[in-house]
Amino acid sequence: MRKHLEIFPVTGLPEVAAGDDLAALIGEAADLRDGDVLSVTSKIVSKAEDRLTTGTRDEAIDAELVRVVAQRGDTRIVQTRHGLVMAAAGTDTSNTRPGTVLLLPVDPDLSARSLRAALKDRYDVNVGVVVTDTLGRPWRNGQVDLAIGAAGVQVIEDLRGTTDSHGNVLAVTEPALADEIASASELVKGKADGVPVAVLRGLADIVLPAGEHGTGARALVRDAEMDLFSLGTREAARAAVLARKAPTGPREVDPALWAGLLADDEDVHVELLDSAVGVFGDDPVAVGIIAERLAVLLHAEGYGVSVRTGPARPGRWGGGRHQPRPGRWGGGRHQHSEATVTFGSRSQ
Repeated sequence: MRKHLEIFPVTGLPEVAAGDDLAALIGEAADLRDGDVLSVTSKIVSKAEDRLTTGTRDEAIDAELVRVVAQRGDTRIVQTRHGLVMAAAGTDTSNTRPGTVLLLPVDPDLSARSLRAALKDRYDVNVGVVVTDTLGRPWRNGQVDLAIGAAGVQVIEDLRGTTDSHGNVLAVTEPALADEIASASELVKGKADGVPVAVLRGLADIVLPAGEHGTGARALVRDAEMDLFSLGTREAARAAVLARKAPTGPREVDPALWAGLLADDEDVHVELLDSAVGVFGDDPVAVGIIAERLAVLLHAEGYGVSVRTGPARPGRWGGGRHQPRPGRWGGGRHQHSEATVTFGSRSQ
C-alpha cells in the first residue's frame, strides 16, 4: 500500500527545439533516483522530434484523424492514428511560428521507451516515463492531463478478483495508474508556468525492472467497437440513418429488440424471417416508417442492416425456411404493402 507520494517540478529547462537531446536536458536538470516516475509533457517531445508542420490547424487535424467522433461548429472531437479521442487531434498552435502547427509524437510509447533507455544508459537510473497531454472528458467541465505514452511503468492496476475491506469481490476495478500519474504531475507543472517535466517519488512498486518497458499507454485506449460512447449524440443519429453497413453474415436476434415499436400503429405488422424481418400493412408510408425505425434499432445494436421494399429474398444466408405469405395482410379491395429489413453480422 502506498503511504507517501512526492511530486517535484523540474525547473530551469530551456525552450526545446528540433533535434534537442531530452535525456541530457532532463538528466542534468532533475534529481532522478531509481524508482522515480518522470512525467513529460508531449509538447516538448514533439518539438524535439520535429513534429512541426506548415499549414492551417484544420489541415493538420485532417491529416492526423482517422474518424470524427463529434463536431459542433469549428470544434472537432476526433480519433487519432494513436487511437486517442481528443479535441483537434491533439494539435497545438501555441508558442509556434505563425502558419505552423505542432502535432503529437508519431509513437508516444516509443518516445517514452527511448527517453527511459537513454536516461538509464547515461545516468544509470531506472525510472518510469509517462508522456502526457491535456484532454477534455465527457460529462465533466474542464480538462486534465492523461497518459498518451508510457514506458517502464504499470499503466493499469488490475484489482479484479480481489476483495475490499468488507470482503466484497471487486469485479471491474482497474485503476488507470498512468493517467493518475499524468493528472497528479500537472498540479506542479501548470499550464502557464513553463514547466513541462515533473518527477513523482513513492511509486517504485509500479516501476518495472530496467529493460522491461511494459504495455505502454496504448493499453489504456478502448477499442471503438467496445466504446459505449464512440460517437457524439448527433453523429450517432446521423450514422443510424446515413452510415449503416450492410449485413455480411448470419446473426441471431431477439424480437424483444423491437418491443413497443408497433404500439401506435395497429395496422402494421412484423414477422421474423430467416435473417430478415418482414413489415406488412395497407399503408405504404406507415410500412416504410416502421421498416426504417426497425433498421435504426438494429444498427444501434451493432447489426449490419439493409431495407428494401417487397418480400425477403429466399435463402439470404442459406436459410429460407420462413417466407412471407403472399397477401399476408392484403385481400379484398386493398393492395397490401411490404418491406423487408435484412440483418446480420456487421463488418468492422
